[in-house]
Amino acid sequence: MSYLLATLAAVLLLTSEASGKTVTGLFKSEAARQQKGQFITKFMYQAGSGLLVCRVDSSTLAKERESRLLLYQDMDSELDNLSCSERLAKADVTITLSQEEHNQTIPRQSSPTAWQILYADRYTCQENVLIAGHADLDFTVLLFNADSAGNPLEHFSAEEAGLHSFYFLLLLAYFIACCIYIQPLYQALRKGGPMHTVLKVLTTALALQGCSALCNYIHLARYSRDGIGLPLMGSLAEFWDMVSQVSMLYMLLSLCMGWTLSRGRKPQSRPLQWEQSPASTAVAVGGVITQAVLLLWEQYSESESEHHSYHAQQSVAGLLLMALRVGLALLLASILYQIISTERSTLKRDFYLSFAKGCFLWFLCHPILVLMSVIFNEHQKEKVVTIGVILCQSISMVILYQLFLSRSLYWEVSSLSSVSLPLTMSRTNHRARY
Repeated sequence: MSYLLATLAAVLLLTSEASGKTVTGLFKSEAARQQKGQFITKFMYQAGSGLLVCRVDSSTLAKERESRLLLYQDMDSELDNLSCSERLAKADVTITLSQEEHNQTIPRQSSPTAWQILYADRYTCQENVLIAGHADLDFTVLLFNADSAGNPLEHFSAEEAGLHSFYFLLLLAYFIACCIYIQPLYQALRKGGPMHTVLKVLTTALALQGCSALCNYIHLARYSRDGIGLPLMGSLAEFWDMVSQVSMLYMLLSLCMGWTLSRGRKPQSRPLQWEQSPASTAVAVGGVITQAVLLLWEQYSESESEHHSYHAQQSVAGLLLMALRVGLALLLASILYQIISTERSTLKRDFYLSFAKGCFLWFLCHPILVLMSVIFNEHQKEKVVTIGVILCQSISMVILYQLFLSRSLYWEVSSLSSVSLPLTMSRTNHRARY
C-alpha cells in the first residue's frame, strides 16, 4: 500500500501545471502553423463585462510577425473542420499585438459563455514560407470577470465561481464538528472494541478529506489574487482525496467480502476479529489497485485542465471509474440482499440496512450527480458534481460513524454473533470485556 501511495504522489506532482487564468508562456510561430493557431487558454466569462490583458516582451518582434490573438465564442467543435484561413477569419474578436500591453474588453453576453483564445501571425497559414528568426515571443495573458461591484478584477471563471466560498464553509464545518466530537471519538478509539479498526479507517479517511479541502482552499485563496494559485497545493488536494477514496474502498470491500466469506462458518465463542482470509484480502486489494490506476489515468488525461477533485467525466478513465463504483454498489446490494433475506433478527437487519445506506451513498453519489448535471447549464455542471460529491460522501461517513459508535445498536449486534461482522479487531487482553 505504501508503494501505491508513493506512486500516486509522484504522478500528481509531475503532472501539476499552472492552469490558472494568469497564463504565461511563449508565442511560437511554428506551433501556430502546426495547430492552425496556437492554443493559449480557455475561459468562461460571466454574463457581465470581462477583460483580457495581454503583455508581450517585445512589441517590435510582435509587429514584425504581425502577431495577434484570436478569440472564439463557443466554437470548439466547429474550428476543427475549418481550413487555416477560414479558422482565422471566423474569430469573434481579433487583437493586434502592436504594443507591449493591450487591454481588450469582452462584449457583454446574456449568459456565461466560454471563450477560446488562439495565437496567430503572418506565418500561420503559409506552410511554404520560412519563418524568419528563431526567437519566440514571451507573453502574459490575464483574464478577468466582473466582481460584485462590476469591476473586472475577478480571476475565477464562471465554472469556478463560488468554489472558494464553499471550501471555506466546508472547513468551518469540519472545525466545528471536530471541536464537538473529538473527545468522544478519542475515547472510543482509546477503549478499542469490536469496531476499533473500522473507526480508525473512517477517521483517517475523514482527516484526509479535511486535508484535501484545506489544500484546495489555500490554492483557491491564492488563485483569487494572482490567477495562478499554488499548483502544488492543488496536486496535494488531489493526492489526499485519492488516498481517502482508496482507504474507504478497502474498508468497505473488506467488510462486504468478509461478510460473504463468513456466512458459511459456524459461530465461535470468541470475540469479533478482523477476518483477513486470502480471498477477501485479494478482492479488497484488487479493487483498491483498480481504482487507484483509474484515478491516476484520469488525473493524467485531465492534467491540462483545472485541478479539482472531480472532473466532468469526459475521459475514458472517468467513465470507467464511474462504472467501477456502480459495479461495487451492485456487488454490495447482492451481498446484503442475501444476508438480510435470511436474517431473523430485526436489530441486525436494521444494522445492515443502515450500513447499506452509507455505502450506497458513497459509491453512487458520483455517477448519479454526473447524470443529473446534464440538466444544468455548462458553467454549473462541474460545481454541482464537485460540491455534491463532497457533501454526499461526508454524509456517508457520518452515517457510518453513527452506526459503529452506537452502543444501542452495533454493540448489541456484535454480541449476537461473533462472525457476522468480519472487519473487526479484538486483542487477547480485551476478550473478557466482550
